[in-house]
Amino acid sequence: MTGRLAGRLIGLGVTGSIAAYKAVELLRLLQAEGADVAVMLSPSATRFVGPLSFAALSRHPVETELLELTEDGRIGHIVVGDSADAIVVAPATAHFLGAMAAGLAGDVVTATCLATRAPVIVAPAMDGDMWTHPATRRNVANLRDEFGYTIVEPEAGPLASGQSGVGRLAELPRIVDAVVAAIGDRQVRVPDPAARPPVVATARDADLANRHIVVTVGGTREAIDPVRFIGNRSTGKMGVAIAEAALARGARVTVIAASVEVGLPLGAAVVRVESTADLRAALLRTTHAPDGAAGFDALVMAAAVADFRPVRPADRKLERGSGLILELEPTPDLLAEVGRIAHGLDSEGAPTREPLRPVPFVVGFAAETGSLDRAAEKLRRKGADLLVANDVAEPGSGFGTDTNRVAMLAADGSREDLPLLSKREVADRLLDCVALALDERDAALQTGRTNEPSPEPA
Repeated sequence: MTGRLAGRLIGLGVTGSIAAYKAVELLRLLQAEGADVAVMLSPSATRFVGPLSFAALSRHPVETELLELTEDGRIGHIVVGDSADAIVVAPATAHFLGAMAAGLAGDVVTATCLATRAPVIVAPAMDGDMWTHPATRRNVANLRDEFGYTIVEPEAGPLASGQSGVGRLAELPRIVDAVVAAIGDRQVRVPDPAARPPVVATARDADLANRHIVVTVGGTREAIDPVRFIGNRSTGKMGVAIAEAALARGARVTVIAASVEVGLPLGAAVVRVESTADLRAALLRTTHAPDGAAGFDALVMAAAVADFRPVRPADRKLERGSGLILELEPTPDLLAEVGRIAHGLDSEGAPTREPLRPVPFVVGFAAETGSLDRAAEKLRRKGADLLVANDVAEPGSGFGTDTNRVAMLAADGSREDLPLLSKREVADRLLDCVALALDERDAALQTGRTNEPSPEPA
């Protein structure tokens, strides 16, 4: 996701004000700016809003206890303090302001603020007389002038006491703007997701039950001679993550595996291939079921397919010499070919054959370096329904990593830029699109909005 906070981790501290419910929407606004958000709740805050809502939305454990440990044995609020790019406390009560000004770490919110070197933004909310009390004003001045905290002062309006005055939590966009300004142009403190708060697995329904998903994984190898080959750096991690996620969501999964460096998922049917020609043959065998219907509901082309191969591979090992000149030729564009078959098109894009029925959903991957500017044109040229593009030169987003930062471009022109995520989370975001598209396809068939026949379970 793009935004002013893309790639940032923001710690959101919530204290026991009636305005605590607004922190849920603040979390969403921070995420809309591209931020990853970890939440801390004071004991009194949990009486206004429960941790479950924040955990479901943030996909991180919610810190509520000072001595609570993460699953890997780390102290939760210390992890947030060490890795956050900013801490925002909203709403902040008079009790928080006093405790913080005195350096008292009585709960996870104050403790996290004491344990961080990141900018801290405080948005108070309380009764009007509490806000104007000299003690509160002194504490606010201390936090602002001595600690360097940014104070987003409350606004005037109706208060929980029934009175009107200054004390209402500032408008949420003002708070977001203050977070952006406090971070400025600082570098991301901790870009490695493994060093950030752990991710809570998001429960998903079996929304791919009775679907057949084909996933290509790994990198193809093109023989130079019986010993040597042209290959690439793909390890298969992204494709395997997609296959595992599809299995977890109830799909029947076929994995077409080229060279991989990770274990293939149990429960998937596995077809082993080596070269681009092998992969093409395996794909063509899967396009049609025995009854003539489409052989799969969705194809995810996560394999790194060689773009070139030797024109004349040697049938014996080449002897070492002073040099070697290889003549290369382009390999077939497998994604474009399957896309044409799916839609009944010839190489010129003309409808000259029957499309697969029901038409499957085709996903391609594009590994780029330096820029994703070519991704939209690749999507158009290859005729896929969705193209997942990433910059493999970006730290944490290349071959062999456990994380990925991708942009998902759809055939309708929409684009979603995801932050740096684990490859499993990227897989589930991708499959969210696949599941929705297949449901819409089937609904259209059942209501007669297309000429497609009703699909049979794969």
